[in-house]
Amino acid sequence: MRGGTSRGPYFRADWLPPDSGRRDRVLLGAMGSPHELQIDGLGGGNTLTSKVAIVSPSTRPGCDVDYLFAQVSVEQALVDTRPNCGNLLSGVAPFAIEQAMVPAADGFTRVRIYNVNTRSTIDAVVQTPGGRVEYEGDTRIDGVPGSAAPIRLDFLDAWGTVTGKVFPTGSATDVVDGVPATCIDAAMPLMIVAAGSLGLRGDETPDQLDADAGMRARLEALRREAGRRMGLGDVADSVVPKPVLVSAGGHPGRIVSRYFTPHRCHRSHAVTGAIGVATAFVTPGTVPFRLGAAHGPGTHRIEVAHPSGRIEIDVELRGEGPSQEVVGAGLIRTARKIMEGQLYLPARLFEG
Repeated sequence: MRGGTSRGPYFRADWLPPDSGRRDRVLLGAMGSPHELQIDGLGGGNTLTSKVAIVSPSTRPGCDVDYLFAQVSVEQALVDTRPNCGNLLSGVAPFAIEQAMVPAADGFTRVRIYNVNTRSTIDAVVQTPGGRVEYEGDTRIDGVPGSAAPIRLDFLDAWGTVTGKVFPTGSATDVVDGVPATCIDAAMPLMIVAAGSLGLRGDETPDQLDADAGMRARLEALRREAGRRMGLGDVADSVVPKPVLVSAGGHPGRIVSRYFTPHRCHRSHAVTGAIGVATAFVTPGTVPFRLGAAHGPGTHRIEVAHPSGRIEIDVELRGEGPSQEVVGAGLIRTARKIMEGQLYLPARLFEG
């Protein structure tokens, strides 16, 4: 399925080995990793097309399904289940309905999803006229050609779920090796740096940023130190925290973002990353906050500009001044079922 601006296979948990080691071997085989083209599997040779969603009925009170996200490395034999993926999340509710994990209502169906990776809860609203998932529609999202039916995602408790704090270092802004940085845990652990701090404008293309080996090495060094300060340990082999470069967006409700995955610049933007950027943008004391204007209590639409367009996030603020906090965030995504079938894998992947 395509979910948002990402793509990958969706599995029921009971289709995979229960042991995490065997499961990861199966996922590497399914995607064709490690290989730069993933020629022997379903991967597309890019981090955005080397993702997996694992879905199961939930036993947690009030939740319908559990969603475990797996980022499968393209060129290494690594499977990372630390982060969430809000784009692939877009396809979880349609998949769960079609797999009879959740009964479909006539008109639309609300599915409460528990993300196992980040221990957070998301409500997804799917169009189900006549009790069937509708994928076609008129909603467009930047980074995806054509249009599809809207899927509303409301993040209910995504703040501080990985590290225990929204600002795990205890500060809204830290100085990491001479560079001001905001280390934030909001839907995704992020390290956010002003592009100007690294001598950049902030509107560079992904190809330009990927070609700047010196800048990427500097960003990776900052990311590893930020991960240590955030209590995540040695993050050399993890994709979190994700590094983000931000710059002014031209008006109070807009910020420009360049999101890394973490070693290459995203061609558009991660949903969870956009929520983290938007949260920092409206929170006093952060690096992004200096690029916009203060927002009072209530719901505000924040526009996160990325290389393929923009993501609009509705953030709900409570309190004022230093005590102000984000208590909810929602946005519209789309998804499409691409195929359904049988995947053939070598028997050795299931052994041992």
